[in-house]
Amino acid sequence: MVGFAHPMTQVAMLTRETTEIAVIGAGVVGLTIALELVDQGHDVTLVDPGQPGMGASYGNAGTIAGYATSPVGTPEVLRSLPSLMFSRTSPLAIRHRALPSLAPWLFRFLWQSLPARAERNSRALAALLSNAADLWDDLALRVQGAGILQRRGCLYLYETPQALAAAKAELDRRRALGVEVELIGPDRLTELEPALPPQAGAAFFTGATFLDDPGRMMGLIADSVLQKARHLQAGAEHLTRGPDGVVIEGPGLHLHARRVVIAAGAHSRRLARQAGDRIPLDTERGYHVEWDMAKPLLNRPACPTARGFYLCPMAGRLRVAGTVELGGLSLPPSPHRLAKLVEGARAFFPDLGPPDREWMGFRPSIPDSLPVIGPSSGGSEVIHAFGHGHIGVTLAPVTARIVAGLLSGANPGADITPYRANRF
Repeated sequence: MVGFAHPMTQVAMLTRETTEIAVIGAGVVGLTIALELVDQGHDVTLVDPGQPGMGASYGNAGTIAGYATSPVGTPEVLRSLPSLMFSRTSPLAIRHRALPSLAPWLFRFLWQSLPARAERNSRALAALLSNAADLWDDLALRVQGAGILQRRGCLYLYETPQALAAAKAELDRRRALGVEVELIGPDRLTELEPALPPQAGAAFFTGATFLDDPGRMMGLIADSVLQKARHLQAGAEHLTRGPDGVVIEGPGLHLHARRVVIAAGAHSRRLARQAGDRIPLDTERGYHVEWDMAKPLLNRPACPTARGFYLCPMAGRLRVAGTVELGGLSLPPSPHRLAKLVEGARAFFPDLGPPDREWMGFRPSIPDSLPVIGPSSGGSEVIHAFGHGHIGVTLAPVTARIVAGLLSGANPGADITPYRANRF
């Protein structure tokens, strides 16, 4: 994808600027927060060194995953963690060079994977996800992107009868939290997806929606925001509170804001610390590969559960996205992770040639799989809105609604206690 400068984007110079509300981070969460705020009449400035929406928000699987009520850390994951995290072929892996810096995060992750905590985290996720699909319908209409939002459901694939039987308990837990899901057999699966090789069955999340072009949707949201807001193309490195707001500084950047929203995804930890909160935030490195084709091989996203990735039909291409690699922000991409995606895709579609492109991006990961949403411990002039892990796209309009409520002094529309920074 070729980058471009939006007319309302400016490279921050050494000038002192002011704004009512600064949103640090122009991924999908920052963009939707900014859209909610400008539509309410606020003066908003986005601060981000990159092109709005073109990080992890562009490279994801495109699913609006209202069914994603299970945290990453569960008792099942805990039991198999050693084999998962230290296998080069596992869908959940760790870069060994990053292990010393990741150790504190991993201990918290183990703690959050215990049964009672995993159950609590699942309920908290379900509460956030309950109206995500409806809010996405509204968002897509607002930015004239309704045609990108596809209402065809999503599939979890089970390759063996044993895997299908083992999934029933987890699917029952999701149903108890309000998720619509059908367990279907091979014949029904073939009707839905005739190009797939035989499977033992699938979980069909009938109410799920997906974006068939995440990058285009991000562009539409950014266009809507930047009709009324500015984008300072600079990195925010320092926050300093004052008597009448917060000063944000970085190379070429000096911005005074009455209120600040930290929505910088995987880059939020240092800023949150300056705002008064030590957040156990680390980075999952997500990958995708794509094959261009006139018509995708599938009708809806399908996740081979044993392999940990999504087969994603998109406009003019098939995207294969996923796996979890804990490895921080600085290490280069792992060629073998990309190779495993290609190998996995060819297990389902053997005729695929070399991929047309590959990508790596950063997901902000919290040990309990819950985002951080709410005022900072140092004061409500700084609001946290980051740490959404795999479901940042899904939860963007939900988070935007909560943050806008907090900034206006109104009811945020949800009990944000499970997501506050002081839970750690």
